[in-house]
Amino acid sequence: MASSTTRSSMTWGLLAGGCAVVVAISGCSSGSQGATGSRSGGKVIDGATFAMALNSDPGNLDPQGSASNNVLQIAALAYDSLVSVSAKGTIQPQLASSWKVSGKTVSLTLKQGVTCSDGSAFTAAQAAQNINYVGDPKNKSPLAGAFLPAGATAEAAGSTVTITLPGAAPFVLNGLASLPMVCAKGMADRTSLSRSTDGTGPYQLTNATPNSSYTFVKRAGYRWGPAGAKTSTAGMPAKIELRVITNESTAANLMLSGQLNAGTFIGPDISRLQSAGLFSVSTATIIGETWFNHAAARATSDPKVRQALAMATDNTQLQKVLTSGRGSAPTTFAVSPPAACTGNSVAPAMPTFDLAKAKSLLEADGWTAGSGGYRSKGGKQLSVRFLYSTTFGSAGSSAAELAAAQWKKLGVKVDMAGQDTNTLLSTIFTTGNWDIGWVPLNVNSPDQLVGFMSGPAAPKGNNFAGIDNPTYRAEVAKAETMAGAAGCGHWLAAESSLVKAADVIPWANQNRLTFGKGTTFELNGVLQPTSIRMVR
Repeated sequence: MASSTTRSSMTWGLLAGGCAVVVAISGCSSGSQGATGSRSGGKVIDGATFAMALNSDPGNLDPQGSASNNVLQIAALAYDSLVSVSAKGTIQPQLASSWKVSGKTVSLTLKQGVTCSDGSAFTAAQAAQNINYVGDPKNKSPLAGAFLPAGATAEAAGSTVTITLPGAAPFVLNGLASLPMVCAKGMADRTSLSRSTDGTGPYQLTNATPNSSYTFVKRAGYRWGPAGAKTSTAGMPAKIELRVITNESTAANLMLSGQLNAGTFIGPDISRLQSAGLFSVSTATIIGETWFNHAAARATSDPKVRQALAMATDNTQLQKVLTSGRGSAPTTFAVSPPAACTGNSVAPAMPTFDLAKAKSLLEADGWTAGSGGYRSKGGKQLSVRFLYSTTFGSAGSSAAELAAAQWKKLGVKVDMAGQDTNTLLSTIFTTGNWDIGWVPLNVNSPDQLVGFMSGPAAPKGNNFAGIDNPTYRAEVAKAETMAGAAGCGHWLAAESSLVKAADVIPWANQNRLTFGKGTTFELNGVLQPTSIRMVR
């Protein structure tokens, strides 16, 4: 078997809560990071139901039609990928038993005996169909450019699927580790995937009640999971119930009373959950990240306006408010473990908080203060529409209000809009009615962000902010000619160029804690179903 030590994978709380926070992309490694606390005994039990909280309704469940974290979590239950990634970043078999990467060609040989939830065989021809669907830009899959290069094509011969890439892709196997494979019926009728599942995964969706719960039943005979995981393993739950609970305090109460087995938390309820000695897994996550809309009709298309807005923001204070003092300053754009590139692309490029300088910059750009203290230019008032996710609860609202107050001091009129994940994603990708967005994307390797930071603007592509940064593109082009971590210097330089231009400003990291009661498990951005053990 050909293997790789390439290190990268990804999620989006954009396009990803489960893998990443709120809006974020997330990747797939097989290990658990930072597991701590009581393991609730140690004797495993069979036949149990595992109940887990989702912080928002996932909406359309098509695993290739959305990159929200909660859709990615559901995909992890019902679908498999061609390969997986270990906690150390090495590529492992999943649907494929072996693979070979040669230039712009990737060949994978599929395992024999893999079946879909309806009992039919999963074939190399179906894998090729999946690749061709996601890779075709006309299908507008948000996974294209993230988990698979847009424009990639595939063909099958016997049990082998061969993927032809449009260009260099140094972390292509890591992307494939996050790309769910859909079975034949689902591929033939995409609409059926909105409220049902059709995959080869360890669980099958049996009931979907939007804004309430999603129930999955364990499949018998499953034996092709990451590193050979199988559903006959003692302690795996017979059922998994995902419950939509938007209030963290409510979820914490249900955890402590034993009505939930798992939930992810970022707010003040963490303290009482830790005090109860619950099992937990910690994952590094970006939770504060500011994007500016470059569309011509928006105020933030003006680079001087973006720079001034960035300078007028006290990111250290915002970080403390959003994370309740538990956060830290970001160092790179791809922090989810196992991170492909280490270093610090953010701090050296971060605009210094300086309100007076920000005001002077706007004045020099022709934005003069007027009625009510708001600035205008050519008879047009300087106003922005500011989107933030309601998933962060009161801490998120408080941080958003602080940012808006700082921009008001600059002379900017701010229209705040708190939105749930699905509405926020629809706004940034479809309507484009926003100027500033708090949209944290979480990935393991920087190449999985390229489609969001360059290329066709939404709705034609994933570049929802319409960024066109020549330095970023040039550094990415250099990095893509190098294998894996060898290109990290250029990847980090590319990220720095985004911060310097005030295209994207990461400003808050926090270790996201997923707690368990009566269970243990591992995370790979999302919770891995084959790792769940019910214990007492």
